[in-house]
Amino acid sequence: MKKIIISLSILLSSTFASNAQKVYSADAEYKAKVKVFVVDAEYKADLIVYKEDADYKAKGNDGKWYFVDAAYKADKVIYFVDAEYKADLKVYFADAEYKANWKNSSKKHLLY
Repeated sequence: MKKIIISLSILLSSTFASNAQKVYSADAEYKAKVKVFVVDAEYKADLIVYKEDADYKAKGNDGKWYFVDAAYKADKVIYFVDAEYKADLKVYFADAEYKANWKNSSKKHLLY
């Protein structure tokens, strides 16, 4: 029984930790769960994002995104809007993995 509980807790924690990191960019707003606006400076962002080159590198809800080629493969479907006021989330794309993090943690729920 103890082994089952441990196995289940590991499975659940790894499932929740991987949420929202495989991202699909929809071609229409109505297809997306989150509307995203890309800002031109880190200080304006809710989330600093680093675009990973492999899906296994995108773990946790900490701004490391891997873009997939189909919505069914994604943890979260997003749509890039053309104006800040239309966005649920403002992101800045960083050039280094260590920079990825939340600047406004009150918006974390959007990617769970």
